[in-house]
Amino acid sequence: MEKSLTAFQTAILRGIPNKLPPKHGFYEEVNRAPKRKDILSEEEKILAVRNALRYFPKAWHPELAIEFAKELQDYGRIYMYRFKPKYDLYARPLSEYPAKSKQAAAIMLMIQNNLDPAIAQHPEELITYGGNGAVFQNWAQYLLTLSYLAQMTEEQTLHLYSGHPMGLFPSSQKAPRVVATNGMMIPNYSKPDHWEKFNALGVTQYGQMTAGSFMYIGPQGIVHGTTITILNAFRKILNETEQIKGKVFLTSGLGGMSGAQPKAGNICGCITVCAEVNSKAAKKRHRQGWVDELTKDMDFLIQRVKKAIETHEVLSIAYIGNVVDVWEQFYTEGIYVHIGSDQTSLHIPWTGGYYPVGLTLEESNTLLKEEPEAFKVKVQESLRRHVAIIQKHTDKGTYFFDYGNAFLLESSRAGATVMKENKIDFKYPSYVQDILGPMCFDLGFGPFRWVCTSGNPSDLEKTDTIALNVLKEISLSAPPEIKLQLNDNIKWIEEANKNKMVVGSQARILYADAEGRIKIAQAFNKAIANSEIGAVVLGRDHHDVSGTDSPYRETSNIYDGSKFTADMSIHNVIGDSFRGATWVSIHNGGGVGWGEVINGGFGMLLDGSPVAEEQLKSMLFFDVNNGVARRSWARNKEALFAIKREMDRTPNLKVTLPNLVDDSLLKNLF
Repeated sequence: MEKSLTAFQTAILRGIPNKLPPKHGFYEEVNRAPKRKDILSEEEKILAVRNALRYFPKAWHPELAIEFAKELQDYGRIYMYRFKPKYDLYARPLSEYPAKSKQAAAIMLMIQNNLDPAIAQHPEELITYGGNGAVFQNWAQYLLTLSYLAQMTEEQTLHLYSGHPMGLFPSSQKAPRVVATNGMMIPNYSKPDHWEKFNALGVTQYGQMTAGSFMYIGPQGIVHGTTITILNAFRKILNETEQIKGKVFLTSGLGGMSGAQPKAGNICGCITVCAEVNSKAAKKRHRQGWVDELTKDMDFLIQRVKKAIETHEVLSIAYIGNVVDVWEQFYTEGIYVHIGSDQTSLHIPWTGGYYPVGLTLEESNTLLKEEPEAFKVKVQESLRRHVAIIQKHTDKGTYFFDYGNAFLLESSRAGATVMKENKIDFKYPSYVQDILGPMCFDLGFGPFRWVCTSGNPSDLEKTDTIALNVLKEISLSAPPEIKLQLNDNIKWIEEANKNKMVVGSQARILYADAEGRIKIAQAFNKAIANSEIGAVVLGRDHHDVSGTDSPYRETSNIYDGSKFTADMSIHNVIGDSFRGATWVSIHNGGGVGWGEVINGGFGMLLDGSPVAEEQLKSMLFFDVNNGVARRSWARNKEALFAIKREMDRTPNLKVTLPNLVDDSLLKNLF
């Protein structure tokens, strides 16, 4: 901890230090990012060092040039480790941040939460999750950004170019305090190797979905989405008389994508087996209470699962090893897998997002560094073997779905048998196509989240109660089409505190539509005005109704040919920015990979004021219904219902509706 509050505030205000700080070592227990691909020419490496040095006084250049060149050589990136601040990184109460603007202080809180070692996957490298989801490219950017935020008035806006603070520009009180872009490349320069190259040069970064927009709240966000997904996956395959208890969910990945699956499985009441090759990641989730048991022993795993099936036990087990081995052994042993998926970071398959079967973690990392092309061959071999054993299970009745991590996409590129006969569609559904799209997104339901800036757990409890009461009231008069969604989220919020979801900031998430989000936010703002709770930051996962254009995930259930367009996410960010968002962000990449998706997000501070009341109504309404309108134009039945209902509720809303065509008219046209 810092020696005094004054010392912390002084450090924030200072930004880049006046004197060159000494080098410092690394904490051994911290999970470090793998070395990135050595992709730059000698001339480009010189340019990368030149780019890095422009943050610092010329007198420091001789020493830092050598140091940064070595970082680039050793790690594939220039992180500027020397400039990492000495104070602890975590979400402090809002009042502890030096700021002229409460909105700016809220953004600082969210940034530090993203870099909290309890949350961040690779905190030394400023990576929050997903293997490469960065808050900033380097520590100089962090220092400068927080210094700018501390100085900012409410008539200025900070513009962030892929982590680089371009500067404070005059704006207005109604404007966003921060506009952030990440990885916005020219389309023809948006392949994975382009990320490797231009990130190494220090000119762009991968912001993931919520890392580069400062809206990540730890695993809780993914736990909720995973809970809803698993719950509805079981509903698809079980009849009304069957219980989830004793049924098996097999998956993988406890590191990059947060480790939410075992926790979600426990909430649903099934047996979750989650494989993870990185023992540090598995042990971290076990310490945090996200998984019940750990084992490296396959024989023990087999017997433990068989016992849990017999006794209908609710159980989550992390197997430290490769998931392909688990799929194969379960098949040999006759263990029936009811539902299966994968949540490794396959959006970065060649840089540690997925580890091939047959190699240890250490062997894989060595191969990755020394023979990257050979590593790629091993990954693709593993994916083909992975898909082959999944097929054997699905032939027996297993329901397997892609969890939006690019598993099917990369498997298809590896030559695995995942395509239908039409060579266009995958054999296995995306969880959005089958579950979240029609059941949630099309109806306007998505991951609404909030952070209590006081840092006080009692504030979070009060907001839980407020949100619960609002949802119950809405449910009384809700149409049958959304009753299930409301009831699932009422149950979730009732049990959220008991399930110990909080990691880092005092945050919560639930799925709600525009009506729910607005009414909950209004109730929060009223409670703040009455001094019942402190200020609250609103946000959402980008994995939502409107914020993301992603043909293999969020918009995979768009069938009018427009799923490869990105107009919706761009409109979302622009529309939110002039309707009252405190900050907005737009990213290339996130979830399914660089060049595969455009993500838009926002944050909004509620301070109890009438201005906040007006802004939340305007912005939250558009933030949701922009996407519902697009989905209705794509002829999605649930979205058509939702947007017509919204127009009935809101006279000022006028949306272009599609005229549906009789299929018989189209049969013999060509």
